[in-house]
Amino acid sequence: MDLEYSKFSDASKGSWKTALLFAYQSLGVVYGDLSTSPLYVYKSTFAEDIQHSESNEEIFGVLSFVFWTLTLVPLFKYVFVVLRADDNGEGGTFALYSLICRHANVSLLPNRQVADEAVSTYKLEHPPEKRSSSRVKVYLEKHKVLHTALLILVLLGTCMVIGDGVLTPAISVFSAVSGLELSMSKEHHQYAVIPITCFILVCLFALQHYGTHRVGFLFAPVVLTWLLCISALGLYNMIHWNPHVYKALSPYYMFKFLKKTKKGGWMSLGGILLCITGSEAMFADLGHFSYAAIQTAFTFLVYPALILAYMGQAAYLSQHHHTSYHISFYVSVPESARWPVLVIAILASVVGSQAIISGTFSIINQSQSLGCFPRVKVIHTSDKIHGQIYISEINWVLMILCITVTIGFRDTKHMGNASGLAVMTVMLVTTCLMSLVIILCWNKPPAVALSFLLFFGSIELLYFSASLTKFTEGAWLPILLALFLMTIMFVWHYATIKKYEFDLHNKVSLEWLLALGPSLGVARVPGIGLVFTDLTSGIPANFSRFVTNLPAYHRILVFVCVKSVPVPFVPPAERYLVGRVGPAAHRSYRCIVRYGYRDVHQDIDSFETELVARLADFIRYDWHRSQHTSPYAEDDASHSNESSSERRLAVIGTVTFSGTPGYGIEESVEPASVSIGFSTVESVTDVIEMQAVGAGAVERRVRFAIDDDDSESDGQTKMYVQLEEELRDLMTAQEAGTAFILGHTHVETKQGSSILKRLAINFGYNFLRRNCRGPDVALKVPPISLLEVGMVYVV
Repeated sequence: MDLEYSKFSDASKGSWKTALLFAYQSLGVVYGDLSTSPLYVYKSTFAEDIQHSESNEEIFGVLSFVFWTLTLVPLFKYVFVVLRADDNGEGGTFALYSLICRHANVSLLPNRQVADEAVSTYKLEHPPEKRSSSRVKVYLEKHKVLHTALLILVLLGTCMVIGDGVLTPAISVFSAVSGLELSMSKEHHQYAVIPITCFILVCLFALQHYGTHRVGFLFAPVVLTWLLCISALGLYNMIHWNPHVYKALSPYYMFKFLKKTKKGGWMSLGGILLCITGSEAMFADLGHFSYAAIQTAFTFLVYPALILAYMGQAAYLSQHHHTSYHISFYVSVPESARWPVLVIAILASVVGSQAIISGTFSIINQSQSLGCFPRVKVIHTSDKIHGQIYISEINWVLMILCITVTIGFRDTKHMGNASGLAVMTVMLVTTCLMSLVIILCWNKPPAVALSFLLFFGSIELLYFSASLTKFTEGAWLPILLALFLMTIMFVWHYATIKKYEFDLHNKVSLEWLLALGPSLGVARVPGIGLVFTDLTSGIPANFSRFVTNLPAYHRILVFVCVKSVPVPFVPPAERYLVGRVGPAAHRSYRCIVRYGYRDVHQDIDSFETELVARLADFIRYDWHRSQHTSPYAEDDASHSNESSSERRLAVIGTVTFSGTPGYGIEESVEPASVSIGFSTVESVTDVIEMQAVGAGAVERRVRFAIDDDDSESDGQTKMYVQLEEELRDLMTAQEAGTAFILGHTHVETKQGSSILKRLAINFGYNFLRRNCRGPDVALKVPPISLLEVGMVYVV
């Protein structure tokens, strides 16, 4: 299924009514985690390092820190700066990495083509490039070790987001359920909170495979009710207990707090930083809404509600220094309202947990698309709403880890320490990547990027250092999870690159394929053979091995490369690059299928049907092109003159109006290919051809008009006969059936390889390959149509 690659049109994004509607809907998706932070911030902050005293310097200092942290990080950094660095409307760590890779040659993705730059979503903004910016770009491109360092930085942020997917549901639900402590004796409370929390978590994860589209309409009202509830409680506590608490918003109270508490105050910042947990979701979920919607919702509702909530708690605590219970959110709730607030808090924590779980599925899917995560089966839970996915393996692992964290830690303090470190690491990664975007993509002077990095980086480093001091008190967990996940992701990515290099060096020449025939005892059998490979040119070694062991292959042969492009979406009309492999009589083709890192991959039935349709479109186009513009391709003999090199590739897609399909031409140029896409008008095809000339490329634009008039000339009659024959062969082969030929690989290291490489490949990668989904499952190939070719890769 091909879903819309662009969620909202520019017109809809510019409408204020639509923006307000999206702002309302974003409450349930984006702000669930951030809005529930008042449940545990003060409790975590005053857990051990500092004590609430009669002078109120501690509580007012914490309030001042909370206010300025919320103002500087979510409001100034994310709302006013980071949200503007969208990738075709998408946000998140991979969006920033994608932007950087498109503006500088720092990507480690294999099978890249210059043709990818012709995709309409691969837009580059090129204001006059500053000399200083170009120097940074050249330096980055020159040093390959920086490419690896950049990927490791992105993987670190990704791993911490996954770690947050473990910790956020645990701490949110646990903190909400902890409100029972005010209504139960200590003995009963001790044995009730953990089981209830675990039960809610199990139900939450067990319902994931149904998707959220059925109950998603309830999420926004729940979070809106919660925000109004904490706002009302905050105003009540301020008016009733301490109307002058607003004075604590002055930065003076921060310095006064640090001066009194010294090291204890610095260490307590690990609890204060929890007030911004969930801020990254504003950027990560940008693709589901619009910049104006997220900005409006945070600036005019979420931000004021959170400030009022924290001020209200501080006002209550400033008049209650010897509460019978530990400092917590619920002690500031009037007794008559505790049960309703408890219910709303639990519902809001479930909504916030749901958002982070869905975000974890999404980022793992993106990692898999870019070859940085072992293959998992992705299920799309909604045909109408883009991006709603479910990954069963990840879901159950997250559930087990969440329950383990809840039972193992048993208190907000340890969970908060772990969650705080994960959140702050993600923010530091975003700050570093954003600094590169400012230089490379926005072409601002390095001084601007450095100022951004130093200002926000110093704030985040302060909190990060405070979190690290809690290593033995829970902060070790996200570090351990990140190291484990990064090892898996980096080993998988490293082995993927090595496999591609092996394929590249062992590909077979086109002459070998054309020489196969009855004289060598090789037969052509009815049907379509789809040979899947990572190569964008040449004949893969697994096909030569297949023919060597089974001297026959299909009448229609298609070499299919399913690849990822560093853009969020590839428009369906630009997805297929199709070309011939050899002369027309050989009936061999190459099809490169391009997906963005957030694209929905088609199921195999629709993929097969669309692939055949694109091949038919290409065949029609190629014969018309050869008849009208290419004298060297008017007959089969002329076609065979090109057998020494692969034919050009064409972008084959559909258009939204009646007329001929859209075509774009790509000259086959080694080692990369070049392609430019375009739109068509009725029967006129507009083509930009690019040919390599020296170090650069020369463009020439040609317009092809496909004449529908019948012609009695012998040349045209012969062409139409050959065209109909080739189309008939394609349809006959489709009726005979399609076989999917995939490589079943085993990878091992060369003799003399280092111990680290042998551990990574021989043990790590092969263990993951054997215990994770195979390519046939990822591509959803039916077993009856599958042909696997055993291959040993020596890397």
